[in-house]
Amino acid sequence: MSHSAQRLGRNKGGYFGETIDIRQVLRDDLDAARQFGWEIAELPAYGHLDLLAFRRSGTEPVKNLYLSAGIHGDEPAGPLAVRQLLRENQWPARLDIALCPCLNPTGFALNRRENADGIDLNRDYRHLRSAEVRAHVAWLERQSKFDVTLCLHEDWESHGFYIYEVNPDAESSLGEKMIQAVSRVCPIDQSPVIEDRPAQNGIIRPDLDPAQRPQWPEAFYLIQHQTRHSYTLEAPSDFPLAVRMAALVTAVRTVLDAM
Repeated sequence: MSHSAQRLGRNKGGYFGETIDIRQVLRDDLDAARQFGWEIAELPAYGHLDLLAFRRSGTEPVKNLYLSAGIHGDEPAGPLAVRQLLRENQWPARLDIALCPCLNPTGFALNRRENADGIDLNRDYRHLRSAEVRAHVAWLERQSKFDVTLCLHEDWESHGFYIYEVNPDAESSLGEKMIQAVSRVCPIDQSPVIEDRPAQNGIIRPDLDPAQRPQWPEAFYLIQHQTRHSYTLEAPSDFPLAVRMAALVTAVRTVLDAM
């Protein structure tokens, strides 16, 4: 379908779009988590910028869902989408949910991909060099296994929304449902190759062995230790921030409804 959203043309060699006050966003997250009865953990990671981790137990839990955002400090749509979802508080009773609203707060203060020490946290889940990833992994190790994990991202080079699905056991996929729903609010990247990998209808399904990779993103760690079904959701950074937020919120809602 047609979209009124147009590419902004700002991102030349990097992200040059809107920025956010991550401290205020996290304060808002805490307010919503307290209001709606989430279990709150503060994970000591980087001076006075701790990582937040929330848990919500369903009243009739059947499945476990994990949701994270903000691992790259130049991808503001993820933390804003999480804030919106927390404020709306429309979580199905059948789900236990673990949520990390921002994994790289020092990166957002600098509006860059890496943390304050120049480390790309989303390449650090094998060697655990950063305080943030060490704290995050220690928290993950205390959690139950997840049926599905969702990592919210943006891609400043993409032509539209796309999904990176890791599903080694060929479980029933929610990818097409997410793409169909998101297509109503955001263009889909229909490129046959995205990030140097074959893609079809906005979905990359790589044939990979994390054990053979020298650097691990969060999704690889999750697949190796916490889940067998991971989705990385990529909103297109060269579109307006409201469009990117809507794409991520819509994708998460689709999974919440389908699980």
